[in-house]
Amino acid sequence: MSTILHRRTLLTGAGALALSACSGPAVADPSEARFADSPFRDLSEARWRRRLPAAAYRVLRQEGTEQPYSSPLDDERRQGVYACRGCELPLFRSRWKYDSGTGWPSFYDVMRDNVGFKTDRLIGIPRTEYHCARCLGHQGHVFNDGPRPTGKRYCNNGVALIFQPG
Repeated sequence: MSTILHRRTLLTGAGALALSACSGPAVADPSEARFADSPFRDLSEARWRRRLPAAAYRVLRQEGTEQPYSSPLDDERRQGVYACRGCELPLFRSRWKYDSGTGWPSFYDVMRDNVGFKTDRLIGIPRTEYHCARCLGHQGHVFNDGPRPTGKRYCNNGVALIFQPG
């Protein structure tokens, strides 16, 4: 069984499809502007396919979702930084990581200058998607059910990250 779920396969029924079609385009966060000249923005999809493992490509470039409990990063406990697998931009500090019980690496805070946000309506309800601000690679979704001090849960796909110990 594949360890990646395509988000589009999560849509079921004509109602959900109609709702997503009528919801309009997602609006990207203006914080991405500081990376507007990034060379990662000019990479072709063919080049991305060569740069990334297949599972990471499906998540980062096609907004897929990996199976829960499939990422070794969910159990990573060392000190360090979690960075985007697409361009190595730091996104999370290890001290912000916690076990959410969801099966995906989860964090209660993020390096806000390094992520962009948009509204995702693919499953028929609005969710807040976040992505790497430099390469625009999909990371996951943020929810308001995390621990203190932020109350946030950044639910990240492990294949979209690399861990840098230190």
